Amino acid sequence: MSPQKTILAGFGIAVALSAIVSFIIAPKMEQHRTELATMTPEAAPAPTEKRTSVRFANAAIIDREDDGHYWTRAEVHGTAVKFMVDTGASTVALTYRDAQRLGLNPETLDYRWEIRTAGGITHGAAVTLDSIRIGQVEIEQVGAMILKDGLEQSLLGMTFLGELYSYEFKQSQLIIRR
Repeated sequence: MSPQKTILAGFGIAVALSAIVSFIIAPKMEQHRTELATMTPEAAPAPTEKRTSVRFANAAIIDREDDGHYWTRAEVHGTAVKFMVDTGASTVALTYRDAQRLGLNPETLDYRWEIRTAGGITHGAAVTLDSIRIGQVEIEQVGAMILKDGLEQSLLGMTFLGELYSYEFKQSQLIIRR
């Protein structure tokens, strides 16, 4: 078959398919769309087993505050701790005071780790927290540092965030999922 005949044959098939869609399938689709739009909830078809939707039961939303940061209260060792979410912090960082409130006895820890913060260099003690829970989201065995000084607020860093299924910023909210 010559190239011209092949092009014409292909064109003929395209025209035929277009006609089928225009005259047979499109009216059926419009009829179906109209039926669905006028259907009462009682008459609507029941969902099938194959129909799936992604649902995250283990999710929490953290709102951005007026200062532009995302602040949250988390449960650590059964105690509420206020954290600032910090994706730039490689680890969860606890203030000395929060460590005392959690019963971690920070006065007995070894502060051998040199920590570089935005405010300068300080020293920290490594600990493992049993869990951190924010709403329905809980991460167990979270590595953290207790900073001896130089930290005004505990930080929720990547040792927590990196264990999540996902986290995303949408407008003025941070959505975390486990």
